[in-house]
Amino acid sequence: MKFNQFKNKIASLKAKGLGGLDAQFKLAPELRLRYDADTIKASNPRKAAVLALFYPNGKEETTFILTERASYKGTHSAQISFPGGKIDKTDINLQETALREAFEEIGVLPKSVEIIRELTDVYIPPSNFLATPFIGFSAEKPFFVTNYEVENTIEVLLEDLLNETSLSTVNLSTSYMDNIDVPCFKLNGYVVWGATAMMLSEIKELLKH
Repeated sequence: MKFNQFKNKIASLKAKGLGGLDAQFKLAPELRLRYDADTIKASNPRKAAVLALFYPNGKEETTFILTERASYKGTHSAQISFPGGKIDKTDINLQETALREAFEEIGVLPKSVEIIRELTDVYIPPSNFLATPFIGFSAEKPFFVTNYEVENTIEVLLEDLLNETSLSTVNLSTSYMDNIDVPCFKLNGYVVWGATAMMLSEIKELLKH
């Protein structure tokens, strides 16, 4: 999809109903399906926000950015995610959290981003975060500068996300689950699963028509 086509969709993206949990759960691991709204509320999750940033590449194709987390002794080591993180006491709101984290992690200037809308919260059981995704765009490709939290940036064509062949299943073992099949997207040779895949599933539905 050319970037001017994406921009022409922005008004409808703002007005269109979200797919919500129905869209997210198409790519949810079995572990996540065990948690209902009451269970999540009782867990008193920590608030976080992420940015799904779209921009034109050198061929004026619509592209978005993912990050490969650095390896560390923690729950989400080396996973693929959107730039983002937990809310800081200095943040005015979660949108500011998403923009601040995108600047800290990959160098995207907040003033270069226009937020389109907030998406459906995603609960992440292993780390007890409730993450709020924001979808936004930059008129030009940002110059990415990564910090210590990010191993790599991954530039993905929107067309690849929308292509049904990107959907797959992978068998995983992590610090909190063993030998479990999980739904995923395969994008640029990377396996994208868990909360990020759930967010992408909602974004995919929003952009399909």
